Amino acid sequence: MENDRTYKSRPEILAPAGNYGGFLACINAGADAVYFGGNKFGARAFADNFSDEEIVKAVKYAHIFGVKVYLAVNTLIKEREFDEVYDYIKPFADAGLDACIIQDIGLISRFNEWFPNVEIHVSTQAFSTGINSVRYFKELGAKRVVPARELSLKEIKYIKDNVDIEIECFVHGAMCYCYSGQCLFSSTYGKRSGNRGRCAGPCRLSYTPLIDGIIMDEAYVLSMKDLCTLPLLDRFIDAKIDSFKIEGRMKSPEYSAFTTDLYKRYTDMYIDTGKLVISKEDKDDLRHMYIRSFTGTGYADIKNSRDMLTLESPAYSGNDDDLIRSVRERFILKNRKLKISGYFYAHKDNDISLTLSYKDKSVTVKETSPEKAVKTATDEASVRKQLSKLNDTPFEWDELTVDIDDDIFMPVSGLNELRRRAVKELTDEF
Repeated sequence: MENDRTYKSRPEILAPAGNYGGFLACINAGADAVYFGGNKFGARAFADNFSDEEIVKAVKYAHIFGVKVYLAVNTLIKEREFDEVYDYIKPFADAGLDACIIQDIGLISRFNEWFPNVEIHVSTQAFSTGINSVRYFKELGAKRVVPARELSLKEIKYIKDNVDIEIECFVHGAMCYCYSGQCLFSSTYGKRSGNRGRCAGPCRLSYTPLIDGIIMDEAYVLSMKDLCTLPLLDRFIDAKIDSFKIEGRMKSPEYSAFTTDLYKRYTDMYIDTGKLVISKEDKDDLRHMYIRSFTGTGYADIKNSRDMLTLESPAYSGNDDDLIRSVRERFILKNRKLKISGYFYAHKDNDISLTLSYKDKSVTVKETSPEKAVKTATDEASVRKQLSKLNDTPFEWDELTVDIDDDIFMPVSGLNELRRRAVKELTDEF
């Protein structure tokens, strides 16, 4: 089945977050979905990761902006841990978590029974390399599969054309030398298992190769350059890949925001115009944003090549201070806000009420009627001052109507509590 150029479905831009600040940066940069790990069962145990409270908070916050949240639960699960993993995921599922990224086949086989409203996304660590393994995971209830990173785009397209399932592909970031999910090097060399989220990174060390009995110069012969498929986005879109995944949960919020914005802009360019023209400025900026020299398009159109290895150094290039400052100003220093309308009512012998509205969503919270002013009455300016304190919320005022009597009194603490309750209830509506 050939792909039709009239295919216009926009792929999801899936961004990485190593902490809550990185998550907010991804939202601000326009991610369609964000993935991160919690304090258990994630393949990046050394990232900052999210507390349980932050995961619930992130789910609710993201949904306000129509952004999905995927939790990485992608280590191998020991039998004694199964009750623990259920208890760990349950509160996030109750909060509305969209999907879990999973490697362990045992967990995949039980997941839909436990959490029918949370999608299964099979991790690249599950090493899906062809239509049979992808069909198997679909039969187990998976909604999406992330194929092994060693597959070419041609091989991935064959899977997409022959199995009715969502396909997610890595498009940018660090690459492992070993087959996805099959590395035991860290376990034997560093006594820490990569499949348990604790990779010691032995492939980033230098080694002295022995070739035909000759000792060669020391080099970084296992250290892969980073992936950058930006020049191939048109081919990925034409192959109908559902989600473009950016690697980087160990990297900075600036990196997450920058790459998210970049891949979104050029994806939109091709969807809208049928052309992909990458500016020299963006190419230059890419090379100054936490990059371990590009391998280019990686396995997408290269099977094996010496050019895929760093050889001389596995270190990341230096960042450009002006670029970092620009990214921070655009995506980090100020968070996205939804403009809401409000109506505050306070008259004698009637309940105080505050109504918040956004499009078709509206909530009203009430409090007992106000007191009669004895010394100083609460005026409109005082009410506006307290109700305007939305800084730590996803909202900002579009308009606020204050309808009050002249000789009433309302304590500041009561106004603040009314505002907090209304904001929480409106947040819960999303």
